[in-house]
Amino acid sequence: MGRRRRGRPLHGWLIIDKEAGATSARVVAAVRRITGAAKAGHAGTLDPIATGVLPVALGEATKIMSHVTAGTKSYRFTMRWGEARDTDDAEGTIIATDDVRPSDTEIAAALPAFVGDVWQVPPTYSAIKVGGRRAYDLAREGEAVDLPARLVRVDRFELVSRPDPETAVFEVDCGPGAYVRALVRDLAARLGGSGHVTALRRTRVGRFDETAAISLAKLEELWQSAPPAETLLPVETALVDIPALALTGPQADRLCNGQVIRVIGTPDGTVCAMNAGRLVALAQVQEGEVRPLRVFNL
Repeated sequence: MGRRRRGRPLHGWLIIDKEAGATSARVVAAVRRITGAAKAGHAGTLDPIATGVLPVALGEATKIMSHVTAGTKSYRFTMRWGEARDTDDAEGTIIATDDVRPSDTEIAAALPAFVGDVWQVPPTYSAIKVGGRRAYDLAREGEAVDLPARLVRVDRFELVSRPDPETAVFEVDCGPGAYVRALVRDLAARLGGSGHVTALRRTRVGRFDETAAISLAKLEELWQSAPPAETLLPVETALVDIPALALTGPQADRLCNGQVIRVIGTPDGTVCAMNAGRLVALAQVQEGEVRPLRVFNL
């Protein structure tokens, strides 16, 4: 028999507004301490320098974290021209300087090259594994890290403001695997100079945006005074882009037991199997047959 997890059987999503300096893992640990949840995880790592939207899954919601991390993300960030840093952000060591300060017109003309499917070399200081170890650990030990370019998707890359000649503020919508730090590095290089990120905020992950995000301090305050049900988003909130399929009680029971059921007239594709308003499973429909992908014990 498997070892029983300690903690409360809580299920759903908490959208945390991460503060600068905290790691994503530390945020998850704080959420578990505040809520007493038996199981928790985050959907999409944020660098310590970054702030903003960090979806934290509790209980059964952890089964669909990959669905959330695969969604589009939005960022607002500030770039400083004329300094290259080994981490591509303000926490790194300066490795090069220059006098290139492009105009707004030059920046706007360069941005379209970074929209669409773009080949991108991830930053050396990243969580990508090389030979079983994180690239940032190897870099910190002084080892050479050679990461191959990979194809990422950028849907929008816009210049928002120009506080002064040294800095520029941008917004980006991008797919999974895209690094803002790499975008900044490559944009600066295309314009003949160098640059790095000085401030970074994630404003959206999938359907979760910053309007729903709360700080850890606010979360602690709320969980001392309000019932958990009023502050947790339901598990299915992350699946609003997937059509629902209503099942009878016997159909839901069979699906939860791993059996294939037949539902005539349902289009092929992924569905949220529901029974009496309760999420039963994430399932795949093919030619009338419904197969469970993820079963939820809610």
